[in-house]
Parts: sequence; structure tokens; C-alpha cells
Amino acid sequence: MIRSTLFVSVAAAAVAGIATPRQLEAQSVTAVSWGGSYGRAVHMGVNLPFTQETDVRVVVEDYNGGLAQIRAQVEAGNIHWDVVDLEIADLVRGCDEGLFELVDIADLPPGPDGVPAVDDFAAVAHSECGVGQLFWSTVYAYNTQTLKNDERPATMADFFDLDRFPGRRGMRRVPQVNLEFALIADGVPTDEVYATLGTPEGLDRAFAKLSSIKDQVVWWEAGAQPPQMLADGEVVMSTAYNGRIFNAQVLEGQPFKIVWDGQMLDIGVLGIVAGTPRLDEARRYLAFATTAESQARIGNRISYSPARKSGAALVGKHVLTGLDMTPHMPATPENTKHSLSFDWRWWADHQDDLNERFSAWLAR
Repeated sequence: MIRSTLFVSVAAAAVAGIATPRQLEAQSVTAVSWGGSYGRAVHMGVNLPFTQETDVRVVVEDYNGGLAQIRAQVEAGNIHWDVVDLEIADLVRGCDEGLFELVDIADLPPGPDGVPAVDDFAAVAHSECGVGQLFWSTVYAYNTQTLKNDERPATMADFFDLDRFPGRRGMRRVPQVNLEFALIADGVPTDEVYATLGTPEGLDRAFAKLSSIKDQVVWWEAGAQPPQMLADGEVVMSTAYNGRIFNAQVLEGQPFKIVWDGQMLDIGVLGIVAGTPRLDEARRYLAFATTAESQARIGNRISYSPARKSGAALVGKHVLTGLDMTPHMPATPENTKHSLSFDWRWWADHQDDLNERFSAWLAR
């Protein structure tokens, strides 16, 4: 009797044009990203245009990366995140664990010139469980007003040189990127970094270099922290996401300088959480967010390079200041002269072991 009454009520609501609970749920999608200035760029460049075009409301949540929250939702069968902005190593590991839905790049829209998506995306920008949105990089930056030296840092080795450039450093509390930066600073050529890290001696060398500045490091976890630490004088230099430093420079007038030498070029990817009850809406959002136009709308607000080849031509002036974005993009030939591309395959194989070793090293 109760089940029959419920069925009749839901059916009557549908006939009357009143949204049922499932229909209400389907009218929104939860997109999880990194917050701060990047999150605002995504919201203005993707979320609002998506809602305007589809009438699907975007619920925004922020996180600091990793798979723990996604894994907990999938294991509990209680999915409240739908599309997540991920580091590619996490996407690959999560895909292997069954945490993400499969994504067929052939289902995504072509570029503005009609080029199929599979040919329009950079080769490293898609996998079976996700697709790339933007190239970004981890760099280091300094505050020109608080750095006491007349000489200015210019290389990755300078970041680790406490004698010539005394003061505290900011670094993200994870092993990835820090280990690569340590080897570059210790004289390892960028094209030999991962081969070196793949040996016990190479790992020891990287940790030894990190140990040389460990007592001067302030560890950060959220992307908004490095610009704040530099502005407050808590550190004289900090590793950071290039776009966060750009926004502090352009929108806040902060006297920061990026050092591109040794930058770690990476790609942000979007994945759909496995088992989401809003799968159709999530697929629509992912397809919209990864168009060349969406990527360029983000790139015109924060200095991250589109993952689609056709998107680069659509990036021009900063929407608020009119500043030419090209010199600030991480994937330009000028800024990648001495860069290292993040090897997500290597990290997908070594992440767990190095997380454990890094945590033990931090505790010593």
C-alpha cells in the first residue's frame, strides 16, 4: 500500500510538471576543483556558461588533491562528487582502482576548426578515465621587496642555496616535484632526472638535497598559501603553481617574480567519479569544460595553457587588465627552455612507496 501510494504520488508529480527528487538531483552537478584564483577562473569561464547553456546548476567544492575522499565515497557507495579536477598521476592510479568512469575521447566535441578531439588534444592530455583541461606548472617565486640580496635567484640551484639567499622556503608537503627539483638543483640534467630517481642512489641523493634546507622549509598544502606566505614575508621564496603567482602579481599588485628555470610542467585532467547517480550531467559538464572555448576562457583569466591545440589561439588578453597572456603561459617555448615534464607514469608506479618514505623523512 505504501509503495503504491508513493508510486502514484511520484507519477502525479511528473504529470503535473513538478520535479521529483531524482529530477531535482539531475538538475545539478558537483564539480570539485582547487579553489582560490584558479577556482574563480573555472567558475567564470566554465561553470556559469555551462549553466547558462544547459540549465544544469553547478555545485562547487574545493579540495587539496589526492584520492582519499574519492575512494571513501566510492567504497561507501555514497557519491556526492561528480567531476573532479585531478593531477594526472592520481587519475591514472584511481582509474586502476575503479574510482573513475571510462571516458571515450571520441565522444567529445571537435575543435572549432572541426578537427576531431583525439587529434586536437595534446597526446599526453587524455587517458581511458579522463581528459586534460590545462597545462600548468610548479615554479618557484620570490618577493622582490623582501629578498635582501641585490643578486636575484635565477636557477633551481639558487632555491636550495641558503648561503647566497638566506631565509625560509615554502614547499608543498608531498614528495612529487620536490624530489625532482632537488636533483635539478644538485646538477642532474632534466632529461636524466627520472632515470636518476629510479635508482636507490638517486633517491638518496634527492632526499639528501632536501635535507640540506629542511630546517628552513615551511610546508604548504593549498595552492593559495604560497602567495600569502610570500606577501607576509613568512618565506623569501616558495614553490607555487604558476597561475597563483600570476594572479597575485596582476590582480593584487604583489612584487613577485617567477623563476621558470627547472619548472615542472604538468597537466590538469577531469575525471568522473565512478557510480555517480548524475552520470549524464557529469558527462555533459566534462564535454563542455574541455572544449577549446572553455579552456581559453580559463586561460584568459589565469595563466594556464589549454590542453587542446586549438585552444592556444583563442587565448589573448587578460579579461580584467588587458594584459597579454602569452608571456605568462607555462607551455610557451620561452618558458619551457629549461623545464621538466612531470612523468605521471613514473609516479603512478612509485607514489605509495615514496609517500611513506617522505612522511618518515618529515618526521625525523
